[in-house]
Amino acid sequence: MASYRTFFGLAGVSLHLIACERRPDGTMGLPSQTTTTVESTADQPPVAINPVSPMQYPQALLDQGIEGSVLLRLYVDSAGGLLADSTRIAESSGYPALDSAAMQGAAGLRFSPALRRGRAVAAPFLQPVHFRNPRPRAAAP
Repeated sequence: MASYRTFFGLAGVSLHLIACERRPDGTMGLPSQTTTTVESTADQPPVAINPVSPMQYPQALLDQGIEGSVLLRLYVDSAGGLLADSTRIAESSGYPALDSAAMQGAAGLRFSPALRRGRAVAAPFLQPVHFRNPRPRAAAP
């Protein structure tokens, strides 16, 4: 009798998982759930308010003159706080060290919240991070 219940219990869970939809962010949504995207409803995106950037240029890449840009996908709450574990790389720089530096530095970013009709709202958004060598380039002879 117990194996009968276990079989149908597992079969029910399996069918339920098959009916779920996989979202681009890696999460699963139940078929009956309706999802709304905050991205299309925010009038103004969040704005970084750090007086100094928390991004740290990897010294080895700086010394080699390697530059690049990383596009991060972030999610802030209605108070402007970055939600833990929401940071994802939307577009890689092509250099794992730059991508890693952007991910680590993102935790130190502070934001004013996104606005919809003048009210603060939670919102996902894309944040570019540019790693540019501040040293002047040597002129070619």
